[in-house]
Amino acid sequence: MTVDDITGAILDASVKIHRELGPGLIESVYEALLARLLEARGFTVRRQHPVRFEFDGITIDHAFRADLLVENTVIVELKAAARLEPIFARQLLTYLRLARCPVGLVINFGGQTLHEGVKRVVNNYQSMGLDRLLISSKRRERNTHL
Repeated sequence: MTVDDITGAILDASVKIHRELGPGLIESVYEALLARLLEARGFTVRRQHPVRFEFDGITIDHAFRADLLVENTVIVELKAAARLEPIFARQLLTYLRLARCPVGLVINFGGQTLHEGVKRVVNNYQSMGLDRLLISSKRRERNTHL
């Protein structure tokens, strides 16, 4: 299963929750529901997963807690705010770097639609589709310069 498959399933389950329940609940309720839906689909999900890291010889055992860690690969940071703030994505990028995870999602259930409340954050990761596109473009460039 690819990272794109995992994030796709997370977004699909999030849309289902938001469509049926809408905004207005607290983050922990959305967290519990999303975790359960993903587990029912066969995913390994850890809630409030403590992340440990080292810096300059100093170990911090509980630097932060990931709201959800899905398949030990994707960190999901959940919000129930009036709007998606830029700091949420910057915070998640720091989490991804410390946890050495490739991709994360900020999902804000507080908006009228979920579309306005989703931000994908990438930590030095390229999706398989993008890799194929880049390879295809390079081939085209080589062929046109002959």
